[in-house]
Amino acid sequence: MDALRYPIGRYRFEGMNAARQEKWISELEELPKVLRETISGLDDSQLDLAYRKGGWSSRQVVHHLADAIINNYSRFKLALTESNPTIKPFDEEAWAATEDGLHAPTETSISMIEGTCARWALLLRSLDRADFEREFYHPGKGRQFKLSYYLGYVTWHARHHVAHISGLRERNNW
Repeated sequence: MDALRYPIGRYRFEGMNAARQEKWISELEELPKVLRETISGLDDSQLDLAYRKGGWSSRQVVHHLADAIINNYSRFKLALTESNPTIKPFDEEAWAATEDGLHAPTETSISMIEGTCARWALLLRSLDRADFEREFYHPGKGRQFKLSYYLGYVTWHARHHVAHISGLRERNNW
């Protein structure tokens, strides 16, 4: 069950250097393309099948990634423009259960991800090393997060959910 829930393992931060920073930014830029390829050819019944018992459908995963990207982009902007802001967590389960999370076409969310990640990559490439040391407070986690750590987390999170969909495809020979 843990392999289905965490198909690429749990997030481990191993520091950020220039190569990792560029890799992570490139992964954000490529996310819309990767998502489109991952769900390519799936019909509605396949998109609406959960990747594991108690898990979300592939459609919900795509919409969740859009929700997360928008929230995480905002967290970065807040940390860059305010002194140690407290961010607003969002209830991922509740968001995934809304009408748009359950039934909207996946392309609506992929388009949102595409635009947000393009802006985010532009912003990230404009930052210097000191900017990635800026922090925000996450009240849901009860801790501070440096932007360097969080950029790695955001890209892990995207790979993690793409692996949910690709794993489901592999298990079902789609």
